[in-house]
Amino acid sequence: MIKKSKKIILAGFFSTITATYLLGASTPTTSNTDKELSITERIEAYYKFTQILNIIEKEYVDEVNTTTLVDKALKGLMSNLDAHSNFMDTKAYKSLSVQTKGEFGGLGISIGMRDGALTVIAPLDGTPAFRAGIKAGDIILKIDDKATIGMSIDESVSLMRGKPKTKVMLTIIRKEEAKPLQIEIVRDIIKIQSVYAKTIDDKILYLHITSFDQKVVEGVKEALKAHPKTEGILLDLRNNPGGLLSQAVGLVDLFVKKGTIVSQKGRTKEENTEYKAHAEGSDVTTPIVVLVNGGSASASEIVSGALQDFKRAILVGEKTFGKGSVQIVMPIGDDEALKLTVARYYLPSGRTIQAKGVTPDIPVHLGKIEYKENPLMLKERDLKKHLESELQKLDGNQTDLNTTSSQESNTTKVDENIITEEQRYNDAQLKSGIDILKALIITNKGQK
Repeated sequence: MIKKSKKIILAGFFSTITATYLLGASTPTTSNTDKELSITERIEAYYKFTQILNIIEKEYVDEVNTTTLVDKALKGLMSNLDAHSNFMDTKAYKSLSVQTKGEFGGLGISIGMRDGALTVIAPLDGTPAFRAGIKAGDIILKIDDKATIGMSIDESVSLMRGKPKTKVMLTIIRKEEAKPLQIEIVRDIIKIQSVYAKTIDDKILYLHITSFDQKVVEGVKEALKAHPKTEGILLDLRNNPGGLLSQAVGLVDLFVKKGTIVSQKGRTKEENTEYKAHAEGSDVTTPIVVLVNGGSASASEIVSGALQDFKRAILVGEKTFGKGSVQIVMPIGDDEALKLTVARYYLPSGRTIQAKGVTPDIPVHLGKIEYKENPLMLKERDLKKHLESELQKLDGNQTDLNTTSSQESNTTKVDENIITEEQRYNDAQLKSGIDILKALIITNKGQK
């Protein structure tokens, strides 16, 4: 297919040269000079490319397969356009659908490039990587025996994915560790649960969306239906790399009744599109707080930015990644394709996301909140028990009440559907989001 296409391109190339010379000989120089010059420059550029290909084929120290050479040239060409355009060979094209179907064989790690290093954004809950102890911020130095330096994200993903029950060894650099760690992980079928729903104090619905696959809107609707007494929604989009535009628009549409959710503008009119909100079924009264950070990208930025522009939610956390471009997949033959950036996204206010990101209303950095109870601060309910324990100390018959209560608490099972107080204090952004949402709930009640 490639050779055939190459012949067609070359034939068209030489035909263009001939036509240009004929037109140039018969057409006088007019106001179209700039256009004719542009055509000439294009011909010269095509000629330079084919000339270099011919030189490499004839003179390079090793024999080079023409198809391989053209594929490499295409990959280099696309990667130099921007970080998201690329040429997909047969293997890459076949695996494209994996990203949105929500099920594949692998480790369950969301990864990205930070300062040229392959870095774990976050392990997905319940996956092999999560169980093996992979942590956010880990730098992957090697995958089996292959170093990741200079390796693209697509290449690293293809190495980590594979048949279930097969093993892969990751060499990890972790901030608090003195030397690299080697962690062996057994691949498994990764069934991505894109929406996790939990409750906070029986009145707040916590929705953690890990990626925007085709199940997000349905999952959020089910969670809202299952918690009809919800007084506030905490939407966690941290470390969400994005996904399907339709799901991002659909999610915003659940909470906005009119207006343009997002628009895209490209070089051609066909790429200029607006996505509107619909009033039917929209909840426009329940207070919302959205958690974001530097790992929130693309569809996550559309959701958070749109809700912010509509003044429908308060954003808490850190500035988002800044991926606001539109890619389309253009098949080349039956088993190859180009993923090409054709437009940019714009939020309801008209601002762009690309390379700028979304700035939270209330910046809060990731960290823990230290909390210690003052042992000298006694409350009314503690007085009787406290005085009794002091008498027991004097009598020499002390019963360690703290130990008893500690043992009781250790045997208490933690409900995975509830955000605990310990989880709140271990996550400053989560704690801040909850506190802000509680204030919004109180204000919302006052307005009714």
